[in-house]
Amino acid sequence: MTSPSLLSATTVLRALVRRGMRHLVVAPGSRSAPLAYAAAAAHASGALSVHVRIDERDAAFTALGIARSTGAPTAVVTTSGTAVGELVPAVMEASHTGAPVVVLSADRPPELRGTGANQTTRQPGIFANFVRSAVDLLPVADPGLGEDAQREEIESFLTPVLDALHGTDETPSGPVHVNVALRDPLYPASDDDHRHLRSWADALVRDAEDAASGQLVWPRAHPWSVADEPLLPEDAAAHRPPEARPVSPRPGTAHPVVLAGDGAGAVTARFAHEHGLPLLAEPSSNARTGEVAIASYESLLASSLGARVDAVILVGRPTLSRRVSALLRRPDVRVVAVRPDPVPWLDPGRGSETEVRSFAEALAVVGTPDAEWLPTWQESGAVADAAVLRHADAHSGLTRLHVARAVWDASCQDGSALVVGSSNIVRDLDLVARAQDPLPVVANRGVAGIDGTIATAHGVALGTGRPVRAVMGDLTFLHDAGGLLLGTGEQVPDVHVVVVNDAGGGIFQTLEHGAVGQDQRYAAAVERFFGTPHEASIAELCAAYGLEYGRADSAIELTAALAAPVVGRRVVEVPLERETLREFNLAAHEVGARAVEEFLAGQ
Repeated sequence: MTSPSLLSATTVLRALVRRGMRHLVVAPGSRSAPLAYAAAAAHASGALSVHVRIDERDAAFTALGIARSTGAPTAVVTTSGTAVGELVPAVMEASHTGAPVVVLSADRPPELRGTGANQTTRQPGIFANFVRSAVDLLPVADPGLGEDAQREEIESFLTPVLDALHGTDETPSGPVHVNVALRDPLYPASDDDHRHLRSWADALVRDAEDAASGQLVWPRAHPWSVADEPLLPEDAAAHRPPEARPVSPRPGTAHPVVLAGDGAGAVTARFAHEHGLPLLAEPSSNARTGEVAIASYESLLASSLGARVDAVILVGRPTLSRRVSALLRRPDVRVVAVRPDPVPWLDPGRGSETEVRSFAEALAVVGTPDAEWLPTWQESGAVADAAVLRHADAHSGLTRLHVARAVWDASCQDGSALVVGSSNIVRDLDLVARAQDPLPVVANRGVAGIDGTIATAHGVALGTGRPVRAVMGDLTFLHDAGGLLLGTGEQVPDVHVVVVNDAGGGIFQTLEHGAVGQDQRYAAAVERFFGTPHEASIAELCAAYGLEYGRADSAIELTAALAAPVVGRRVVEVPLERETLREFNLAAHEVGARAVEEFLAGQ
């Protein structure tokens, strides 16, 4: 008879494969060994792609990158104890972005909990605020049950938890936690165990094929992904109840814009194009494409043109700009949010905007724009964009805006996916990235932390199978340096990382702390506690991890570095100074807005 712990492990993984899981990330440990042996068998049969990471935090962010970029459930396996706690940051991010990450944490059986047993703590409930559902999967109570009956009992506990990955009419999709209590033996201890692993892995290949072909039909476990899938499929609202509150239309002409935040999707760009509406698209909206996407739109919001906006069709979650936040709070602006499903970042009843289920409803609410509305935005955006670039070009050497524009353009041209760090660089992109061909972009904007960005990029590359270019600041890079470590024999994804190195936390220069730091009474404190200067050698760090390293000190060198095919792993460091960042950033926004005003005055 198969060992109970091994049977639990194979039953759990089979349930996930049948729901579309194709990738599994495993962090090593003893208590989780049954899951590891099952994973090894599944990988050997080709049913699963399994990736091993020694750092649980990076394992979790790798799983997050796979889940965010594919929309498929992706599990991360850990042993018991502090290993489970290392997953919290990635689970938080998955919760706020609706990503279908599955935590499989191994645990001691009940008789060892609370007894002082080694590497044992209270694991059930550790993610209570962030997962959609959880189960403490205890060993089967009746050891006399046959294997089929044991599997049925395990599956009965698993099913409602895994169903929660998909969300409901009331709750958004998101991560779940399966805490698996495992008793000794924790390894294949008999011939029955060996036979079970072989036959199970062979059958798992058929399960994976059936799931891929649609014979095992489960709803998508996400509201969006950066794959070529719309946020709103044609029949998205078909299974939804009618809108609870009536929405009155706005008569006559209006001045609406479409605001695409994180995760809005390419369908948002298509909608804006079809209806001739100005599109203000953040980089990670995956909607920054087409001729209606407005360049340097933040400059326009700071102008008299922005003051004329009276309605916003909001899709996704905007997180980057205070001017956008101010627009959404204006009492004279009607905000209509297109949300076919519950969203993971907003508690019910907490938003002030009007919610609708479809773009058609939103269009009926905001009214018809006048004929000159879109052309004025397009022309003004081009003027602002040119002014901002002239401002950057007036500085000797490279600036952050040059780097952002070059990385964006290179990714559009060679078809790489782009992973962006959640700090200054994503805002630089928001200011200067040109709308070109659709570009898949992932940024961890759920809770906007800098942790796990390198691992996320690796996960995106592994999940999509396409090359990934990642761009981030030096602190973001150093914070996740462990994400560079791949074990011998592990699959090496194609990931090129561009590090904008200003030797510290440049984003604080652009906030109020930058102004405080100009006061000599606080200059030293601001530099130490916010600037966080360092002298870390990125070149030596790359050498330690065996990565190819390059440095770009000029536009020519950066262009050459970005022209290299994204094959294997490489880091390109771009050193910049931080001392004048505040003044440069303020001026960049001001010149754009001023150029727009001059253009409008001359019309």
